Amino acid sequence: MNLTYSRLSNQLCLRVLITSGMLLVMMLAALLFSSKALAHGYIDSPSSRPDLCADGTNKNCGAIIYEPQSLEALKGFPAAGPADGKIASASGAFPELDQQSATRWSKVAITPGTTTFHWTIEANHATTSWKYYITKQNWDPNAPLSRASFDLTPFCNVDYKGKQPPHSYSDTCSVPSRTGYQVILAVWEIYDTANAFYNVIDVDFGGGTPGDTTAPTAPTNLTSSNVAATSATLTWGAATDNVAVSGYKIYNGTNLVATTANGTTLTYNLTGLTANTLYTYTLRAIDAAGNTSVASNAVTFTTLSLPVDNTAPTAPTNLSSSNVAATSATLTWGASMDNVGVTGYKIYNGSTLVATTANGTTLTYKVTGLTANTLYTFTVRAIDAAGNVSANSNAISFTTTGSIVAPWAPNIAYTVGTLVSYNGQTYEVRQAHTSLVGWEPPNVPALWLLK
Repeated sequence: MNLTYSRLSNQLCLRVLITSGMLLVMMLAALLFSSKALAHGYIDSPSSRPDLCADGTNKNCGAIIYEPQSLEALKGFPAAGPADGKIASASGAFPELDQQSATRWSKVAITPGTTTFHWTIEANHATTSWKYYITKQNWDPNAPLSRASFDLTPFCNVDYKGKQPPHSYSDTCSVPSRTGYQVILAVWEIYDTANAFYNVIDVDFGGGTPGDTTAPTAPTNLTSSNVAATSATLTWGAATDNVAVSGYKIYNGTNLVATTANGTTLTYNLTGLTANTLYTYTLRAIDAAGNTSVASNAVTFTTLSLPVDNTAPTAPTNLSSSNVAATSATLTWGASMDNVGVTGYKIYNGSTLVATTANGTTLTYKVTGLTANTLYTFTVRAIDAAGNVSANSNAISFTTTGSIVAPWAPNIAYTVGTLVSYNGQTYEVRQAHTSLVGWEPPNVPALWLLK
């Protein structure tokens, strides 16, 4: 009799320990992931650091090139939010963005006064506010971005009162007067979560900075040569400075396209141009103190037309899918070949064109906006600059995860991608768990994704 009781007691203790362990794991998961919401917004005008990474202007950016909309951290800046040194990456999820020096990032020309900031929004969350901060005039561009770098009073503060913005949203603000290289920090605060989206914009006001306040002279005799369909060479005469010229900034219209690594380089090869297109370039010289010269003379040229090309690229190979979820999946394929060059890939859902990649070196694409528990078939075609299109790749089929939307209930073992309804809203399981009373979707955002 005592032996039977002992066995029952041991079994009960084991069950209690297992249940307690599961609860502890779920609580830790909630703490670890509760700061993450649905990441869906970035500034594309003036182009932000992640946007310039995504379009290839900024180099060596890491995974942010695939999701510039994903810079998300706790709201409440400057009292809360990303830690100093991790402001550009929104708490370090994309660490390459936190690399900081006076020459690390491409910069967008800007002037004080009225500027319109445009957001591309992929999920129009209810919004508390939009806030815009700018670095102090004498900030150190070679030190990690910190709160000490910024004027912590936003120069633009838009109260959005919990409304949902459109997918294309703009704020028109008055930008303070600055000179030289500065950083603008834009913060989109979400109304119904603890999070916000953070974007930094690297801007160039021109002019100089205190200390050495003498700007270099303007570069002279800017000329173009070797003009081809997609490239050209710029050459110029050296600028002079009271200390030393440290480099030259090259502008296509008002867009900064490159900065030379030193003041002795007097030529630059432009690549990635568009055939049969008019371009106008100018130069500005800079010194180590950040002083910037006035513009050089402008040089204008038209790129050549591409030769007749009637040869289509070969078909992409080995198309495959991965990371299949309820509303998204990742496609990957092998590169095509072309007699001139592959310029992009077209992604098809059945016979419907879904997207076209920006270049011929991108061999992966994340498909979003899919429907849960649905069969999809995708193919990919390669294209070249002449508009020739390859044959289809192999077809890849998959079924998205998820299920028919049922009301949330306790004591249910939910798998990733399952859809449930709660208080008139639909949620997707982002982490597998067994539901408990108190773990309703709005209460544990680490486990649920509001659709």
